[in-house]
Amino acid sequence: MIVSPAFRGKRYAVLGLARSGLATVDALAASGAIVFAWDQREDARAQVAGKATLADPMEMMLDGFDAVIVSPGVPLNRHPIATRARTAGVPVIGDIELFAQARASLPPHKVVGITGTNGKSTTTALIHHIIKTAGVPTLMGGNIGLPILSRDPLPAGGVYVLELSSYQIDITFSLDCDVAVLLNVTPDHLDRYNGFEGYVASKMRLFAMQSAASAAVIATDDAVTRRAAAALPNARTVSAADVDPAAQLDWPALQGPHNAQNAAVAIAVADALGIARDVTLVALASYASLPHRMQRVGERGGVLFVNDSKATNAASTAPALAAWPPVEGRPRVHWILGGLAKSDSLEDCAAGFPNVARAYTIGEAGPLFARLLREAGVAVEECELLVTAVGRAARQAEPGDVVLLSPACASFDQFRDFEARGDAFAAAVAALADRGGAGGAA
Repeated sequence: MIVSPAFRGKRYAVLGLARSGLATVDALAASGAIVFAWDQREDARAQVAGKATLADPMEMMLDGFDAVIVSPGVPLNRHPIATRARTAGVPVIGDIELFAQARASLPPHKVVGITGTNGKSTTTALIHHIIKTAGVPTLMGGNIGLPILSRDPLPAGGVYVLELSSYQIDITFSLDCDVAVLLNVTPDHLDRYNGFEGYVASKMRLFAMQSAASAAVIATDDAVTRRAAAALPNARTVSAADVDPAAQLDWPALQGPHNAQNAAVAIAVADALGIARDVTLVALASYASLPHRMQRVGERGGVLFVNDSKATNAASTAPALAAWPPVEGRPRVHWILGGLAKSDSLEDCAAGFPNVARAYTIGEAGPLFARLLREAGVAVEECELLVTAVGRAARQAEPGDVVLLSPACASFDQFRDFEARGDAFAAAVAALADRGGAGGAA
């Protein structure tokens, strides 16, 4: 784990003992800090026995503490811990801020930080893969993988690659990324911010924390990021249009215009880190998709099945629809969508409707989305259940078609999380083989 003398003898209150909270307690205790911790779950509290004093920050005096540490999921615009900490003059921070404070005691290294509304995980994993292919020690963390404080420090010359959500940036104050990345910004999580501009401002704080010698990479494929680039004249700007479509064909896991943007950003970051371009191109060709992000989970009877369960809003689904245009005028995408809607609109997906042979709606948003699609002239079947949608799509699809789970919705109406939804899709696809494959599945 990452330990640091920066924490020795200081007093911290940790609220929430999920993965990042437990890793935080471990790192602070091992560093000689005085730690108080709390979680509503008794089993979580039991895991910090002997490392922290059990006490609820909502009930204890916070005066004299060095920080209250919360998970990014705590809505500080509504949660009373923010007011209690502010009254006591105590900062509210997250584990990424602790990592930033520990950096001075780690072997010399670099940090790449990636933010944006969509594509963060793929771009983070892709940059990590490029660095690893170049033979440079690297770890990825933040909003992906294991908590960064739980990982052993990299040797000298290593590169930490961090996916950073706006929630994580909100509780981080001193992370000077050697390379900071902004992919795109579309409306999301607006319940946590003072309108869309508040959300944009949260993303931009990643650049405000940088020193003058640090590098910035911005993908200028939307109006907000173009405005951001104008405010940061030293930033390197890239675009999906920078990627040669012929070259992209050699990168199997990076198809579609959204992955062109991800690749353009990754190439720019690799350049900023001094990685040779020929190494980067080899890595782009060998990169494998992350689970639940445009992940190819099977092919049955010439029909490709793709799990894009991570697409939890319409803006993140739109690039998936664009990845498979019609062939000889025939649309090929059999689109499974629905769940717990974040919006009552599919307008962001409209450009991809001509690519859709048929849509299959599921979950709470199913009836609403079915109506919107019919109004737009898209053929729709209302299925309610994911397994039903997979079976119907497989029966209707022809060789060369794609059955695409890209829900444009959160998963919480029917599934624990988007991973569980994607796993259910993959299981339903696997079951097709047991029943005779696509084109004949019930």
